[in-house]
Amino acid sequence: MRCRRVGLEADVYKFEFNKGYEDGYELWSDVITKGWIVTDHLLKVKQPDGNTYCPYITHSRGRTFIGENDYIIIDSDGTKHVCSASKIFNRYEPIE
Repeated sequence: MRCRRVGLEADVYKFEFNKGYEDGYELWSDVITKGWIVTDHLLKVKQPDGNTYCPYITHSRGRTFIGENDYIIIDSDGTKHVCSASKIFNRYEPIE
């Protein structure tokens, strides 16, 4: 069966630190030892405690870590998604 995504307006933001887009941070050492995540382009931030953390968003399937140049999409129902810069405007059309 072929289907088309139902039209849904969303707010799209290029990720920036300290804007409140992320839902939390996980220790970099925990991220890399899990082994199931490609870590090449993940954002990292060093905190005053000396540890390095990676920002993420939480959604119905778990956590998605935020990478370099990623966008945060917040659907009208409050659901968050992460989308790479290379795909964002193939999936979302700017409206004014």
